[in-house]
Amino acid sequence: MAFMVKSMVGGQLKNLTGGLGGEEKGDGEKSPAEAQGMSREEYEEYQKQLLEEKMERDAQFTQRKAERATLRTHFRDKYRLPKNETDDSQIQLAGGDVELPKELAKMIEQDNEEEEEKDSVIGQLTSIQNLDLDSLKDKAQATLEDLKQSAEKCSVM
Repeated sequence: MAFMVKSMVGGQLKNLTGGLGGEEKGDGEKSPAEAQGMSREEYEEYQKQLLEEKMERDAQFTQRKAERATLRTHFRDKYRLPKNETDDSQIQLAGGDVELPKELAKMIEQDNEEEEEKDSVIGQLTSIQNLDLDSLKDKAQATLEDLKQSAEKCSVM
């Protein structure tokens, strides 16, 4: 009801004075702080918090990208693949000193241990122990018998 009275009387009063008086803000012309029901100081504090949170998220995202780039670089070195400039730049953006997450570092360490085990003499001996000597002996004898038979059939000898 008050709105109807204000709109009817306010419009006529404005016409009467010629609109020279101080302008009142209408309901549609509220500041962003008033629109959210906050004072100006509260709104500025809210905006600062939003900006800080965004900067923190961006820093975490950059850190994660650098960790992934470090992991890719590690695998490129391991398998002797060509280096990638974007990975190097991502690592530099994060400050250059990037540590891998614990889980990834543990996986890489286990991978390296397995590689070292396979390359060592002990690793070679364990693979020899896993061989079935009886089947290997049978295969060798069968091959020798085949060679003897083919040599007997050979007309040159």
